[in-house]
Amino acid sequence: MEFKGRAADLGVLARQLELVADGHGASRGQAVIMTGRRRVGKSRLVQEFCDRSGLPYVVFQATRGRNAVAERADFTAMLAQSSLPGAELVAGLQAADWNQALRSLAIAAPHDAPSIAVIDEVPWLVEQDQEFEGALQTVWDRHLSAKPILLILVGSDMSVMEALRSYGRPFFGRAAKMTVQPLHLADVQAMTGLDAADAMDALLITGGFPEIVQSWRSGMSRKDFLREAVANPLSPLLAAGELSLLGEFPEASLSRAVLEAVGSGERTFGAIAAQTGGTGALPSGTLSPLLNTLLAKRVLAADLPLSTKADSKNKRYRIADPYLRFWLAFLQRGIPLIERGRGDLALERIESSWSSWRGRAVEPVIRESLLRSLPDERWPETEAIGGWWNRQNKPEIDLIGADRQPIAGQVHFVGSIKWLDTQPFGPREYEALVRDKLAVPGAEPATPLVAVSRCGVTPDVPLAAHWGPEDLVRAWQ
Repeated sequence: MEFKGRAADLGVLARQLELVADGHGASRGQAVIMTGRRRVGKSRLVQEFCDRSGLPYVVFQATRGRNAVAERADFTAMLAQSSLPGAELVAGLQAADWNQALRSLAIAAPHDAPSIAVIDEVPWLVEQDQEFEGALQTVWDRHLSAKPILLILVGSDMSVMEALRSYGRPFFGRAAKMTVQPLHLADVQAMTGLDAADAMDALLITGGFPEIVQSWRSGMSRKDFLREAVANPLSPLLAAGELSLLGEFPEASLSRAVLEAVGSGERTFGAIAAQTGGTGALPSGTLSPLLNTLLAKRVLAADLPLSTKADSKNKRYRIADPYLRFWLAFLQRGIPLIERGRGDLALERIESSWSSWRGRAVEPVIRESLLRSLPDERWPETEAIGGWWNRQNKPEIDLIGADRQPIAGQVHFVGSIKWLDTQPFGPREYEALVRDKLAVPGAEPATPLVAVSRCGVTPDVPLAAHWGPEDLVRAWQ
């Protein structure tokens, strides 16, 4: 399958390889810790990078739960079969520990020309053998860092991968960090051949996960794509969500129950506790660590009201990536219908709730897109975009532009998002914004009002600025 997108990610890796080739880094060898959500395309990205480089390389992928002895044997066998010049020197080697196994990489790698080594699913190696990290640090310092090698350590468990480079851990200070994100809005538009507004729908459904985006045929409408997907129990749209969750969260776990509660629309701590607690609310001492773990893994995100007043107790939780949000809201409970040939019923459920679900799901994507567009000439100091709400969500403001977050020094604008197919932002929405603006701490009567609308703004509303779908796509180009 043709590799599409990821130009920026390939460019980041190419620049690290240039440091190796030119010898301009602090050490001749360079290491990169690459992380990102499961199924976001990290393994495909590094394979494509290696193939395009034209250099000798080795790619090793760990196996979860495997015996450490067998894993080391596979590692040295993969080295012996690789294109590294010294591969034959390690053929038949039996490594007694990871120190010896990683030293065999140093033997196989050339001294006088650049090469690439990829170790995929590093968290599983750390899980199998507590000595792996220390061995990696020792071999890197004594052998690999002196060679012209680019070492790429890949893993989906973001909390483990970030811990690898944290202070006090053996590999601290030795690697650059790279986070692979899902395909962005402009990439999704280019791959689906849709206009800007429909590309946003495609992003909310696919989450920018490459295997799902590639199944969206160019120019296909949202409804046609969904109709085709729900007719096939093996479609990537259905399968990727379960595979992603099962990779980290067993179906019966409390973490999974928390995700399902948030995916169903619960946003506050109390509501999530009530939803997951069965006959009674889940105790705070149980729920808090679960939420913190899910936040550390970047599966959940937490938002605070953005204003000049601190409000740390009014936190709202959401599923971090749009696809998993869509899958939990619609597809998880639709799979039994689809498996018995009633995908039409699953599609009806999606269509009946699509507009209201999309109105909420599109907000974080729009905020992120605006954050890429700002600061600009109009708002040269706007470096934070968020929303504002009180405990009763009355009012709830979609857009706040400010100089910083979570506590702003100054509120630069207050705005609204109206993301409907046929109704533009008009006088009624403007009047509501004027009415609600002064509830925001830091907003003043003269604070500018802005809007984001899927189908435009009527000419009779005196907004300071407004953005449409094309502007949001342009932010990512």
